[in-house]
Amino acid sequence: MSDLMTLSVKEARSLIYKALTGVGTAPRNAHYFSEAILDTELSGLEGHGFHWLPYYCLHVKSGKIDGKARPKVKKITPTAFMVDAKGGFAHPAIEKGFEKLVPAAEKFGIAAMGVAHSYNAATLGYHTGTLAKQGLLALGFTNSIAAIAPFGGKKPIIGTNPMSFAVPGRRGKIRFLIDQSSSHVAWTAVKRAQEDGRKIPLGWALDKDGKPTTDPVKGLEGSMAPSGGFKGFGQGLIVEVLCAAMTGSALGPRWVHSPKPMMCRSTMVNFLSHCLPKRSGQNFSMRSSTILSKTSSRKKARGFPIRAARPITRNWRKRGFLSPAIFTNAL
Repeated sequence: MSDLMTLSVKEARSLIYKALTGVGTAPRNAHYFSEAILDTELSGLEGHGFHWLPYYCLHVKSGKIDGKARPKVKKITPTAFMVDAKGGFAHPAIEKGFEKLVPAAEKFGIAAMGVAHSYNAATLGYHTGTLAKQGLLALGFTNSIAAIAPFGGKKPIIGTNPMSFAVPGRRGKIRFLIDQSSSHVAWTAVKRAQEDGRKIPLGWALDKDGKPTTDPVKGLEGSMAPSGGFKGFGQGLIVEVLCAAMTGSALGPRWVHSPKPMMCRSTMVNFLSHCLPKRSGQNFSMRSSTILSKTSSRKKARGFPIRAARPITRNWRKRGFLSPAIFTNAL
């Protein structure tokens, strides 16, 4: 335990923000991003928050990401918007787009936007959750580098391509939120097992011959296993079309890998659509509450979205974060 440091939520927020701005990220681009990383940790999504912060910083320093980029929003129709991240982080681009998206959804009942030429969107549920807190029913999609082979195939064609769905509650709360990848588990889970020298359960990944493996190294060389077999690949294909095909950005197989930092600028796309539940006139709040209560009241029901994270959030807020000293000092 001597190698661990305890950080309060306030200290963790400050550390994240100072790490990002310290490597050249503009302050205007760091606030929303910092809150997203912190929220991910508070939600108990280990491996998706602090774990990636050093990489974000390195990618700014190397020039892979432009931390000072100024996203530009283009109005396509009164309810459709396209955001060019200009080679920067996705978060400031999404935040900029929301400034147009939310008023449009409130006025017309539904709106959509896409984000192109950005770094990855990290935890997609943070973005849909942000909209749900503003009273919007939110759907989010994002594509990524090829990591899943077609069901029965060997060569990855699409990314883990997550989708997220957030339902608004009362008084700025989230009633429930779903954030899931098209793979059985997130790529990060296999990567962390490889870093820790641990085996992975069968069903997480396939080797380069398309066979299930418990070796994370072979899994990373091969393919992530699609969630639910061909259905998971189908979900990922839908996301690929909504993101890359709809916006003209890079398809999963065309993402460029390069050992040279300046040669591997990412292109990440998000497509989000939202509607205002009160416009439906169907007593949305009562009906969604009924669905939630009936689902969570079932015997042996576990891991229901948003509720599962609440005890973790309370615990983190109470005792603080445990962070490796070497990691904290480096940041």
